[in-house]
Amino acid sequence: MNPRHLTLHQLRIFRAVAEQGSFARAAEALHLASPTLSLQVKQLSEMVGQPLFEQIGRRIYLTAAGRALAEAAVDVDDRLRRLAEDMAALQGVEKGSVRLAILTTVKYVVPKLLGSFAAAHPGIEVAMVVGNRDTLLQRLGANRDDLYILGQPPQDWDVVCEPFADNPLVVVAPPSHPLARERAIDPRRLAGEPFILREPGSGTRATMQRFFDALGVPLRARLEVGSNEAIKQTVAGGLGLAVLSAHTVVAELALGELVQLDVQGFPLLRQWHVVYPRGKRLSPAAAAFKDWLYAHRDQAVAPALRRSAPARRARGRSAAPASNAP
Repeated sequence: MNPRHLTLHQLRIFRAVAEQGSFARAAEALHLASPTLSLQVKQLSEMVGQPLFEQIGRRIYLTAAGRALAEAAVDVDDRLRRLAEDMAALQGVEKGSVRLAILTTVKYVVPKLLGSFAAAHPGIEVAMVVGNRDTLLQRLGANRDDLYILGQPPQDWDVVCEPFADNPLVVVAPPSHPLARERAIDPRRLAGEPFILREPGSGTRATMQRFFDALGVPLRARLEVGSNEAIKQTVAGGLGLAVLSAHTVVAELALGELVQLDVQGFPLLRQWHVVYPRGKRLSPAAAAFKDWLYAHRDQAVAPALRRSAPARRARGRSAAPASNAP
């Protein structure tokens, strides 16, 4: 095999198939017809002289040759991206691109900052992916983005992790709930209450679980739901309580669709973090956006949260100091 005969187009197609694990999904992601993509992969395999995939049932797996080629495709693509960033750097921060991956909870805050950044720097291309923790960790492991915003930093990963903003967690209920008008509710009174929970692995769920476990309060899980929007609707419908980021329920609390229960020890204070692989060289555009995040983060936090969170946090710490750790 002569590597010089490979084309960038073929390498990008092959990388997409390797990452998607499916010819059909790769064709859809690249906006190509499936026969066209299959033909390109077939030609590439013939050029290499070895099979690149093996199919078991409906799934495809990389062969040893396929894994080697996939690694090379990633290296080539990353080097070309760094070349583009170097060229952009020679023109100053007003050129280049920023690729951001954020948690679903953070979508209530960070897109505002990304929008204002894009308006101030119209020459910079911005892209953002919103996903759950598992999705972001997969992307971080593959180094697919410039910056990641996570709630709970990954353990034992060689990454830079910098606190970005507070993320207070509150207990919400439907307005008709018997505890809605009570104050300084003992968290033990929530034993037996049905809770709507995020999926296993969620940082919000892990934090609330630690809090109630420390008090010996068993949680009664009624439903597991994979999105904050669905949880809010489920709680508003009267199916149970939930612990959510205060940032996600500002509108519902203002409209009276939900109420925040005054539970001792809450809000539970968590933080969002800006994360990226250690040793990663941020492009001028990505570095500028990171600076923008820190310089303008207060503008994206709802005024109601800024007014209420400090007092409620102080009360929560005095009520249950040992259980309020993130």
